[in-house]
Amino acid sequence: MKEAIIDQTVAVTIRDVEIPTPQPGQVLIKVVVSGTNPKDWKVPKWQPDNVINQGDDIAGYVEAVGEGVQKFRKGDKVAAFHEMMSPHGSYAEYAIAWEHTTFHLTEKTSFEEAATIPLAAMTAALGLYQELKLPLPWSPAGKPTPLVVYGGASAVGAFAIKFAKLSNIHPIIAVAGKGAPFVEDLLEPSKGDTVVDYREGDDAVRSKIRAAANGAPVHYAYDAVSQKGSHVNLGAALTKPGAITTVLPTPSDEAADGIAIRRTMVGSVHMPPAEGKALGDKEFGAAFFQFIGRGLAQGWFSGHPYEVRKGGLGGVEGALKDLEAGKASAVKYVVRIGETEGVLL
Repeated sequence: MKEAIIDQTVAVTIRDVEIPTPQPGQVLIKVVVSGTNPKDWKVPKWQPDNVINQGDDIAGYVEAVGEGVQKFRKGDKVAAFHEMMSPHGSYAEYAIAWEHTTFHLTEKTSFEEAATIPLAAMTAALGLYQELKLPLPWSPAGKPTPLVVYGGASAVGAFAIKFAKLSNIHPIIAVAGKGAPFVEDLLEPSKGDTVVDYREGDDAVRSKIRAAANGAPVHYAYDAVSQKGSHVNLGAALTKPGAITTVLPTPSDEAADGIAIRRTMVGSVHMPPAEGKALGDKEFGAAFFQFIGRGLAQGWFSGHPYEVRKGGLGGVEGALKDLEAGKASAVKYVVRIGETEGVLL
């Protein structure tokens, strides 16, 4: 089969490898569409000696299952989150995922839409519910709970907004730039939701976040950007005690007094519970992926806007370099594996 690997220059090489065999608890998926993520170009630069297939967002059909898998069988239409930094990612004709990070799709959800969901949506969910400890959708907030989402047009930010709405968390104060029109369509102004434009400068962002809360304390923020001082702006705008969850490492000495910074690490859904805890992010992820699947089937949840990059695996390099250049706003790049040169459908 064909597989694409990415090096430290974000150059992509397509090579021929053997089709993997699912191990106990794993699902082998024939990939129809793969999503792309910013980490796919960042990790090769951070770990230049680790040249692997970085793809993590899978949409396709189950080809085979490993021992002990009960929920899936050959031919099922599914989406899945591949275990990051492990072999057999989604930039290939066949990919491996664990049963607990795989969920069924109905015919109403396209593979392209599904491929925008696994990594970004789970990152959003973990941040809101495991790190910030906000009310879950099935036990929604009963009173105003202001939430700042910095980077509302990003996939993670947009999914955070969607989940917050399901949890009746309002007002949502979304910080965005050129993607502001897309974010506005996600919000509910009648409940106080609003957009703050970061291009107006740091002082304006801080003051407008506070003003948007209409006098209510703002204790929670999801920083889906985690760059260029975003957490500093949030720390200055939040009410003490406050909590920010970030998607990238943030120096602990940059946290504002009285404001906790907690990093959301989506890879935790593949890890056993922390010592002393009966359940952890792994069990949360197993439950929440099924929740997402139900939402897609019933129409109260949806994926992110997407752009199909031409050439299948041959289009991965251009997509990742455009992500690196910051060209993506309110869009996820996806590739159709069947368009790869040399692939037999």
